[in-house]
Formats: sequence, C-alpha cells, structure tokens
Amino acid sequence: MVSPANDKSKGFRLPLLQGLLPIKGSQVPVEIVAGLTLAALAIPEVMGYTKISGTPVITGLYTMLIPMLLFAFLGSSRHLVVSADSATAAILAAGLVGLANTGTDEYLALAAVLAIMAGAFVILARVVGLAFLADFLSRSVLVGFLTGVGIQVALGQISGMLGLKGGGHGTLQKIWADIQQLDHINYKALGVAVAVLVVIVGARKISERIPGALIAVAGAIAASWALDFGSSMHVLGAVPSGLPHFALPEVDWSLDLIRRLAPIAFAMFVVILAQGAATSRAFAAKYNESFDQNVDLNAMGLANIGAGLSGTFVVAGSPTKTQMVDSAGGRTQLTHLTAVGVVVLVLLFFTAPLAYMPESVLAAVVFLIGLDLIKAEEMKCIFRQRQAEFWVAAITGLTVVFVGVEQGILLAIVLSLIDHTKRGYRPKNVVLERTDAGAWVPHPVSSEAQAVPGLMIYRFTHSMYYANSRQLSEEMTALMNTAQPPLRWLCIDASAVSDVDYSAAETLRSLFALLEERGIRLVVAQVLGDVDPDDRYELQQLFGEDAFYGTLDEVVEAYRRACVPTPAEQGKGKHHV
Repeated sequence: MVSPANDKSKGFRLPLLQGLLPIKGSQVPVEIVAGLTLAALAIPEVMGYTKISGTPVITGLYTMLIPMLLFAFLGSSRHLVVSADSATAAILAAGLVGLANTGTDEYLALAAVLAIMAGAFVILARVVGLAFLADFLSRSVLVGFLTGVGIQVALGQISGMLGLKGGGHGTLQKIWADIQQLDHINYKALGVAVAVLVVIVGARKISERIPGALIAVAGAIAASWALDFGSSMHVLGAVPSGLPHFALPEVDWSLDLIRRLAPIAFAMFVVILAQGAATSRAFAAKYNESFDQNVDLNAMGLANIGAGLSGTFVVAGSPTKTQMVDSAGGRTQLTHLTAVGVVVLVLLFFTAPLAYMPESVLAAVVFLIGLDLIKAEEMKCIFRQRQAEFWVAAITGLTVVFVGVEQGILLAIVLSLIDHTKRGYRPKNVVLERTDAGAWVPHPVSSEAQAVPGLMIYRFTHSMYYANSRQLSEEMTALMNTAQPPLRWLCIDASAVSDVDYSAAETLRSLFALLEERGIRLVVAQVLGDVDPDDRYELQQLFGEDAFYGTLDEVVEAYRRACVPTPAEQGKGKHHV
C-alpha cells in the first residue's frame, strides 16, 4: 500500500533505515550482487553526466557517495536510486551559461550552491505542503521535456566523438560550430567512439545486465595506456583521488546571487519532485509496499544539501538506475549502500587509470544516454491517443532544444497548469434521471432530463471556482428557463464538488435569488464531508439547513412529500432515455 503524502510525517522527522529494514538474511547476497551491478552500470554513466553538467569527472563519482548514502539512511523508498541525473545536469549547464566559465572553480562552486538551493526548495515544499506540485507536471509534458533534453544532449556530444574543439552555447550554435570544423575531424578519436558505441549497444542486445559501458570504458583505458592514445587525441588527464572535502561553496554569498540562481534551482526542484515521486510510487505499487513521500522529500532535500557541501552537483531520483537495480534483483537500500562502498574503493585506489580515458569515449557514453532519453515510441503513442497533448509535449521538447532546458521545464509547468485549468474550466456536467429500478442515469445537460416531473438534479462535476462559475450560472439559468414541465425544485448534486471559492459562492447567491423569484426551490445533495466548514455554513445560512440532503433518493422523497404532482402535470412530463 502506498501511503499518501499527507498521511504521515506531519512534522519534520527523519526515521532511519525505512528503505533498508527489515531485510531477510537470504536476501543479503542478492542485494550485494545487485549493488555491484549498479556500480558497474552507473559509474560510467555518472562520469558521463559531468560532460553534460560541465563539472570535473570526479564530481560524477561524488554524486554516488554522500547523496546516495544520505537517501539510503533517511529515505522510505526501498527502491529509489538517488544520484546524478541527465535532466538536472542539463538544466545546470544551461542555467550557468554567462555566470561562470565551464570547468572553473567558480563554476563548480555555483553548481554546489545550486544543489544546496534545490535541496532547500525540496524541504521547503515538504514543510509548507507544496509537494502536490509534482502532480502538475503531466506525463505527456514530461515525455516531451525529456525528449528535448535527449536531443540536446545527443547533439552536444557530436563534437566530442569527432574529436573536434566544438563551441557555442545553444544547440543550434553547437551544430553550426561542428559543421564549420568538419575539416578537422580526428578519425582516431571517431574510431574509438564508434568502438565504444558498438560494445555498449551489443552488450544491451545480449542482456541488459551486462555492464557494456564499463567494459567499453575499461577497454578504452587499457588500449589508451598501451597504445598512447594521448599523443593523437584528447584524454581526460589527471583525476584527483580521495574522498570529497566538506565545506560551504566558496562564493560571494549575497541576495543578488541567490536571486540569479533561484530560477535555475527551481527548475531543478520541479524535476527532482516529479521524477522522484513518480519513480518511488511506481515501484512501491509494483511490490505492494508502503512508502512515505514526505519522508522521501526530506531525505531528497538533505541528499542535495549533502551534494552541495561535498563539492558536487544536484542529484535526483533516477528512473533508469532504479530499473537497473530492480532488474538485478535489488529490493532494498542495501543495494545502494553496496554501490557506495564500490565508489569509495574507486575514489581511493582506482582514479589514476581514468587519466588515460579518451574524451571521445565519454562523449560516446553520453551520446547514448541522450538517445535513451528520446521517447519516440511514447510520443507516437501520445499522438495516437491525444493529439492535443502530443502538440503540448512537442512544443515543450522543441523549446528545450532551441531555447534552453531551463525555459523548457518552466514552459512544461505552465502548459501542465493550463491543461489542468482547461479541464476544470469547462467540466462536463450532467443531469440525472432515476430509472424504474432505482438506478441513477446521467444525461447531457442539454437533454433537460428530470428525475421526476418538476424536479431536476444537476450534477456539477468539478470544484466550483471563478473560472467555471460562469458555466454554472449559464447552465442553471438555461435549465430553469426551458424545463418542461416547469421546475418546482432544482437540486445541485455536489458529490464531485470539493471546494467553492468566493466567486462561485456569489454566483450561487445570485442563482438562489433568481430561482426564488421564479418560485423554484434550490436544494443541495451529497455534499462531501471535507468541504470547508465555513463555506458549508454560509451556504446553509443562505439556502436553509433543510435544503441539504444526504442522498439523491432523499431529495426525491422530500420532493414528492412537498409537491405531489397533479395528473395534469404528470401528463406533461417527458420520458428521457
């Protein structure tokens, strides 16, 4: 059972090891093997993400250290893997353009500040109850966004695979720079990149569990060491060893800096919120396990703060790495703790060989990461099912590619909110008719079907607020003017109304007065128990306490007692099918 976000953790509490305990002894060897598999698959991937983020290679390994450790101890999800993510890395790189030069100490310090700010946003959202914002990034818009990120990431690695210097900031500028440099292609670097692609793709064809990227990277490093690739192509060079140092980022802390970084951190925060919640929810449902979104948000926020303090960039819940672990048999956070242990060994003893890695190898790994993000099949599925949603997703993706990742995620939020507003702005309301068997059958409002002659039950299928109050007024006015036989009672079925704002309440007041002038009584049925007591009290004062009924059948019985139709009135009634 997946626990709702507001069921637990009302305060800021951090229960430990929910994602690890309890664990069966027989499961421990499987968890350790899954952890080794995660490390083998994810280490080359997170190093690749540093090419997207513009930070040193070592920072990719750091994302699998303190952040993963913190979430494993403090999170409630037994499955979610928290580390570097391509979407947030792309937002980072796009947002820092013009603020600092890529790869400099200042750039890395700003990246760490953004991780701390994004973590603070996550915790703040948890404390003030804004976690629901994750639900406003629709799946179709998220698919479009990730597809745009994938295209941008893949195109951005072409220069690296060709051994070109590259250049430019936006996607179009990078492509144009590549075209201008085609005469300088390094065919040895290209050959190495193609070999890496062949190994990784071939391994995937055989089995998803084969660490193709690790095999390709290790093979390329060995070949580079033996054949001195450094003399004919760019290699990474010396990579520092050892564990990260903990300190606040060395920047000129000021309100102006926070103001400039806030939009970038907020865009990251939205992706962190949406991806983490969706992934945790999916895997908890798969195994019928409990998970507390509030606890996970606290842990995710602290994981990002830990990332910033340990000198690396923002982290997020990774759907792909979580799927890796699941495929390998991992079912608890012990898998992730094992992967952390492997990363510690790499940082202490195995960073020296990374100096021989050709840059075209890393570019090839990232190129495939970008291709994996392009959701072509899902975009086709969206087009077949809902063309309007497809165009929204396509616009989001194109904005990411041609304008920027940060702008793309903000547009995604706006488009999702517009789509949500549109659905509530024109709800498909109905009128209800009761069959001889006592069942309630909905009909379009235009049918003007009556429950019994003189009584019409109008079901409003959304919360009543300023945007749809005009529709409420128009439909109810039309019903009272054209109903045959003329109405004596008009009942609002409020079973789908969870809120009534000020504008809608004023509309109801006007309708009540108009109905009263016509001699029509307005009653309300099936009011939800969680409707604001103040709203309910005000409506009761207006309509009268005896105007509220628990069920529709009670309304019919009360109407019959109060207004028994004459034979003439019965003869005028219409039967609606």
